[in-house]
Amino acid sequence: MSKSAKQLKFEEAMERLDAIVEAMESGEIGIEESIAKYEEAMNLAAHCRRILDQAEQRIQKIQLDAAGKPRATPFEPPASEDAGDR
Repeated sequence: MSKSAKQLKFEEAMERLDAIVEAMESGEIGIEESIAKYEEAMNLAAHCRRILDQAEQRIQKIQLDAAGKPRATPFEPPASEDAGDR
C-alpha cells in the first residue's frame, strides 16, 4: 500500500478493505498473508471509524443561530490518542 492508513481518505480505505476481503475470501492466499491482511484490515477499519466519528462530531457542531438559521461552528478534532504510535 503506497499510503499509510492515516493518510487514506475514507473512500480509499473502504476500497482497500473490499480488496482485502476479496483476497481472503478467494482462498488463494496463505495463512501468513491472511494474517497480515487481517491486521491491515483492522487498522483500516479503525481509521474509517475515526473518520466517521469526526464527521459525526462536525455535524453535531451545526447549531441554529438567534434567527433560527443553521450556523456551523468550527470543529477542532481532539488530539489523536495514537499520535506517538509508529
